[in-house]
Amino acid sequence: MVFTQNRGFARSILIPAAAVALAGCDNGTPPPSAFEASGEVLALSGGAAGPAGACVTCHGLDGGGDGALTPRLAGLDAGYIVRQLEFYDAGLRRDPHMQWIAGSLDNDARVMLGEYYAALPPPGAESADAADPAPAAACAPPIVALYHRGDPARGLPSCASCHGDDGRGRGHGNPPLAGQPARYLERQLRHWRDGKRYGDPQGVMTAISRRLDESEMAALSDYSARLTGGRNRPGLRAACPRTHRPGPRNGA
Repeated sequence: MVFTQNRGFARSILIPAAAVALAGCDNGTPPPSAFEASGEVLALSGGAAGPAGACVTCHGLDGGGDGALTPRLAGLDAGYIVRQLEFYDAGLRRDPHMQWIAGSLDNDARVMLGEYYAALPPPGAESADAADPAPAAACAPPIVALYHRGDPARGLPSCASCHGDDGRGRGHGNPPLAGQPARYLERQLRHWRDGKRYGDPQGVMTAISRRLDESEMAALSDYSARLTGGRNRPGLRAACPRTHRPGPRNGA
């Protein structure tokens, strides 16, 4: 009986002591709010930036962008997304709205957003292998060659060397171009050229953009955006198809 009482006494001391020890492990950091619980909730709510900073407002519920000047985020590498948010926050990419949003997000929020959008399928991914005619841009051999082969005479590497023959991107730091709005891609080339965007390793994109003329920027952007990846990507064509077959008698 005495042994039982002593054991009960010891237990009565240990339980409060354990509670105090556990309480001492609390670092005082409050749990995330209901508006910052996940990347999806952040994208929908804007987190600390509020509703005006919600990603879906511009990039859409599916992360596909607006088809014009707002890019798709769905399917981009998570680390790439985080890095771009860091660039906006540091002023290496300039857009007042995005700079404000990036400055409102801490690193954890950026990582959650990056992982959320990386897990979303790119719009149209389910039909990427369907039969699809080559885009009209494939009928411009110089532009096709410029994308896939570059122009050594002007010191221009091929776009495919970093972004892939199918436009899916190579490695974690080179984003896909396929499926991005052509107008957005063209605008980014101008931003590289005009010093409104930095952060590319060794200034590669800055150098490339300054060696392209306006017509090449537009045509390359159009061609890159139309790339779909897989076996049905536009190929290198020697020449455009004839619009009509000459008549055997009068050539009409």
